[in-house]
Amino acid sequence: MSDRRGFLKSSGLALAAGATGVAVGTTGCATAAAPAAPAVVTGRLAALPQARGPRLVVVGGGTSGLTIAKYAKKEFPRFDVVLVEKRDMYSSCFTSNLWYAGLITLENLANHSFLDAAVNNHYTYFNATVTGLDRAGKTLVTSEGDIKYDYLVIAPGISYDYDKIGVSDIDSKTALRQVYPGGFVSPTEHVTLHRKIREFEGGTFVQTVPGGNYRCLPAPYERACLIASLIKKNKLKGKVVILDANPDVTIKAKGFHAAFDELYTGIIDYKPNSAVKGVDVARRTIETDFDSVQFDDAAIYPNVRASTLIEQLGLLAPATKSNQKEADIDTRFYNIVGDTSVYVTGDSRPHPYSKSANTSNTEAHYVAKVLAARAQGREIAWSTPETICYSVVNAFPMQAISVKAHYVYDAGKDAITGFSPDTQVFENRDAAKGQATLEWAKGLYRDMFNA
Repeated sequence: MSDRRGFLKSSGLALAAGATGVAVGTTGCATAAAPAAPAVVTGRLAALPQARGPRLVVVGGGTSGLTIAKYAKKEFPRFDVVLVEKRDMYSSCFTSNLWYAGLITLENLANHSFLDAAVNNHYTYFNATVTGLDRAGKTLVTSEGDIKYDYLVIAPGISYDYDKIGVSDIDSKTALRQVYPGGFVSPTEHVTLHRKIREFEGGTFVQTVPGGNYRCLPAPYERACLIASLIKKNKLKGKVVILDANPDVTIKAKGFHAAFDELYTGIIDYKPNSAVKGVDVARRTIETDFDSVQFDDAAIYPNVRASTLIEQLGLLAPATKSNQKEADIDTRFYNIVGDTSVYVTGDSRPHPYSKSANTSNTEAHYVAKVLAARAQGREIAWSTPETICYSVVNAFPMQAISVKAHYVYDAGKDAITGFSPDTQVFENRDAAKGQATLEWAKGLYRDMFNA
């Protein structure tokens, strides 16, 4: 077994992610666990043209899904690619913190079209919700009919796991989701948090940081810095309390601590080892092991798990492989163990990689090559994804810190065992990296949506 906490602390990054993982997969020819009972196929075919080549269906129009839909078609033009996405409008999570601080507009996040991406890159966008999967019959069941596939990629992102922060009853979960959203899943959460942050008039704003391998490790700290920037600029009598489940900032710790100490003395109150154990929404109180924290407003980011769709489709890894209900996939090639027709990518995979946009994007480029090769009866060598991540720690003027990481695969252990020696962390904040943050985001959008 591999220790995810140890992995995330390696290479001097001090990534105290606080979850224990294991080797994430076995060879593609291993015996698979018994699949879930076949979904009830409707017998009503989705309104799609007849496939003109091997049909590749991609579920999920996030960073991973959009990238695979585009690049699998480029790698193997005979693919008939269908992107199934339940949303009719796109909006990203990455760089959303910048919108809260007024550094970008909402248009930067949402002015991108699934239709344009499909037309530009010669595939089909199909607006539907997945309701089941019959792996034996190679049929995906959706709200708009059944889709036969030759290859299927499921890239549905994450779901929140409120039980792990002591919130178990449905009424409390619903209240927490609606009143104090985490801001890492749906576009409507961004709109609510933007209003909260822009209307904050003082007092205590709490930003929680979950344990485990959560989506975008530095983002909660970045958000805290940007809220603190607004408090400082507007001369408010307020502070940001960071309740961190981890023993220290999980990535770029030196750069973030420098910002806390040098820019936001008296405004940011950083509390490590402060895992949330319960929330009383009505009394606006958060309980930890050591404290009871009263707040005026909050962004409560619970632990994460793979999208509940992974569980619904019967694709869960055993608990010995994943304690975040992620998919049971081959470490190198992303196919469900024992089934080279079905793949899971992005934030629902159990690898200890960062659950972040750039990681998902570069990972998807590789998986597109895997799919193209296998459609032609070939295999390719494993290659590492890349994690490039910018974090804006000062809004006025805009300054950022960054990291660039690659990973190491150990064939003997069949596991991702650490960061590669070329990993770099750039802890000194400056305006150049602030501008690079914007260019980085533009590059990702171009890569997903443009021809």
